[in-house]
Amino acid sequence: MFDVIVVGGGPAGLSAALMLGRCRRKVLLCDEGKPRNRHSHALHGYLTRDGIEPSELNAIGRRELEKYDVACRAVHVAAADQAGEGFRVTFADGEVDHSKYLLIATGVVDDIPKVAGLRECYGRSVFHCPYCDGWERRDQRIAALGRGKSGVLLALSLRTWSSRVVLLTDGARVQENSLARLARNGIGAVTDRISRFVHDEGQLSAVEFDSHEALELDAVFFTATQHSRCDIAEILGCAFNRKGTVDTGTLSETNVPGVFVAGDASRDAQFVVVAAAEGVKAALAINQALQREELRP
Repeated sequence: MFDVIVVGGGPAGLSAALMLGRCRRKVLLCDEGKPRNRHSHALHGYLTRDGIEPSELNAIGRRELEKYDVACRAVHVAAADQAGEGFRVTFADGEVDHSKYLLIATGVVDDIPKVAGLRECYGRSVFHCPYCDGWERRDQRIAALGRGKSGVLLALSLRTWSSRVVLLTDGARVQENSLARLARNGIGAVTDRISRFVHDEGQLSAVEFDSHEALELDAVFFTATQHSRCDIAEILGCAFNRKGTVDTGTLSETNVPGVFVAGDASRDAQFVVVAAAEGVKAALAINQALQREELRP
């Protein structure tokens, strides 16, 4: 019986496991090795670690867990259900473990637009977060790929990093008032359908359209939907908010007693540094809950 099983070994899960290990808790960290930022060459905005490769950050985190005797398994968690006063976790290899508390830190998966050549550029010259990669593309020829209000807002936000911005909607129309606001900020819009991204080993050079002339571009930022990496929270009965992420409290607690969710799967501020902080907050709440069980009134 573990005190806590942590599902997901990214910044949120690693930070939670580190703090729980320091609290002398028996912890199992499970991770299948498919982080959201695995296509990125560097992460940014994390104090003292700005520019580090995501895989290196995770490797450092794993090494730091060793002295606290945190158990780690490279395995997919296939299912979890309530069993007695705790949880039963079933792995893809058929093995089963039990814990008093469960922390889900599996993150989300971006639904990458289905445009020829885009996936090959993803993480090299096509990105989803200007806060993470905008500085490296400052003053370059940048496009925002998106539809509706979210596409317009992304295009406007990119003016922080470059004066050469264009909105691409891949066939969707843009309202007149939005076009006018874009124009007032020096942003053009192309509503023609995209045929392909032209690139050299992932470095974008141009975007071609069905009928519009090709645009020479250096980078594209896109806005798209996301979905949860696993359905454990839903199966356990966790409530979801209107944005489709798990509804959590200030310490990552859910409506299901004993279940916590931290990181991108719970919040809309999806940054590595925020995910790590949420992991620590969840660990604090779990340890306090264990203390209440152990200490006499």
